[in-house]
Amino acid sequence: MQIIFGIIYHFIGGFASGSFYIPYKKVKGWAWESFWIVGGIFSWLIVPPLAAWLTIPNFTEIIKETNGQILFLTYFFGLLWGIGGLTYGLGVRYLGVSLGSTIILGMCAVFGSIIPSVYYNFFPKAGKDTFSMLLNSHWGQMVLTGIVVCVIGIIICGKAGTMKEKELIAGKADVEDNKEYRFGLGIFVAIVSGVLSACFNFGIEAGKDMADHANEIWKASHPGQGNFLFQNNVSYVVILWGGLTTNFIWCMILNARNKTFGDYGNKQQPLLKNYLFCALAGTTWFLQFFFYGMGESKMGNGASSWILHMAFIILVANVWGLLLKEWKGVSRKAIVTVITGIVTIILAVLIVGYGNSIK
Repeated sequence: MQIIFGIIYHFIGGFASGSFYIPYKKVKGWAWESFWIVGGIFSWLIVPPLAAWLTIPNFTEIIKETNGQILFLTYFFGLLWGIGGLTYGLGVRYLGVSLGSTIILGMCAVFGSIIPSVYYNFFPKAGKDTFSMLLNSHWGQMVLTGIVVCVIGIIICGKAGTMKEKELIAGKADVEDNKEYRFGLGIFVAIVSGVLSACFNFGIEAGKDMADHANEIWKASHPGQGNFLFQNNVSYVVILWGGLTTNFIWCMILNARNKTFGDYGNKQQPLLKNYLFCALAGTTWFLQFFFYGMGESKMGNGASSWILHMAFIILVANVWGLLLKEWKGVSRKAIVTVITGIVTIILAVLIVGYGNSIK
């Protein structure tokens, strides 16, 4: 039953992440950097401490009592993840919600799920899955099989993306609905984003002492009720300070370069609606990790949790891509290819879920 709840929580988190960019499409008259940082302020500065305050009494005391080196590493991985998050927005911009999210999050899934287990192979820690454990156990082999299947699904979706680009160039697809589509630049940005976005998982690992502290306090007052669902909320506060730092600096540079500082107060645009849509996007973005933390408390922060979370995001983002007609006018063959990729990723989720259930 705990595994089932974990999968449900990961799906809700995946739905939030796969959907967060949709409100940005409703923002009118603002440059990308303007709406990205306004939404980001909600994602990384306002909502995380609010969530921690609502779920973890005296969470600030836990941060203050944490070793400085742990805080630095958690923040540092947040900085690196911030670059990944920044380039995620660009990847979605140039490749579309479905293809961009698929490639970025697929890369993130592979790196984020494998590297921590490799790390614990060299630096063992009680309760952590090592790569050797994955290789030498039936459940671990199933999880690794799921990861391989996920990679195959990513490759298939990537193939669909190249088919779409060729049809755009040949004038067979709807150019108006794909006017910002740039596969070459988009795929480069997506790879960079996918690799660095995995640093969020490393940040969770680095800040685990804070989450464990919150968990111990909760379990002391709730004996026999399992792990604390919201234990990671305190770690998120520090990780997302790092994410805010990199995104804020880059967006301010773009505002200065593109002379778009006026966006924030331009009364010729629907300012209230723009701010509300950005707030909705930013809050929805944070909910992905809010529910990831709940799922992780049920399943553990190993390869299974991370790959499930990423795969659900990929699934939801691709469904949105189809609903938003990002593949409008594209050949039946290309659509069948991307759907095949989506189905393959769903299969990967089922394999990983099964592997974790027999652990």
